[in-house]
Amino acid sequence: MTRLFQKLVELDQRLFVGINGRLHRSFLNFWLYHLTHLGGAWFTILSTLAIWYFAPSPVWSRTGLQAFAALAASHIPVALAKKIYPRVRPYLTLPGTNTFRNPLTDHSFPSGHTTAIFSITVPFISTQPLLALILAPIAVIVGISRIYLGLHYPSDVLAGGIIGSAVALSTVALWP
Repeated sequence: MTRLFQKLVELDQRLFVGINGRLHRSFLNFWLYHLTHLGGAWFTILSTLAIWYFAPSPVWSRTGLQAFAALAASHIPVALAKKIYPRVRPYLTLPGTNTFRNPLTDHSFPSGHTTAIFSITVPFISTQPLLALILAPIAVIVGISRIYLGLHYPSDVLAGGIIGSAVALSTVALWP
């Protein structure tokens, strides 16, 4: 079992180096630095509350509220995981990691930004599946940006996507 775990850790680090190191371009530096904020607290909280409050139809208003509830609920397992598994951020452990202004210093597992973006996009995709064509790539880009910026390993992002999606699907199922 420890051999398998070691292989997974090595794969995680290789994927990280590929995205954070070999993929770096000035064009991507600009865009991913800014797009990562779509998973941040200000954007996710304000956008879901604005949709809930200003949406012209009851369906979209309910969806905005579901997204907000999923966002709030999804941060409980994230906070618990960060306490239970205090993983050090990759830019602090891997030499040569590319990072940007004011990198985070708390624990990296799981990715809170990725959890947040998946928790708010899944209710909208559940309401209107065609939105997946726009929202799913945005959520994935936010996740990749967290690796690109040197803040998370791919497994942190994967865990965040799973947590955010699972909590959002539960919220939608329990709140029809």
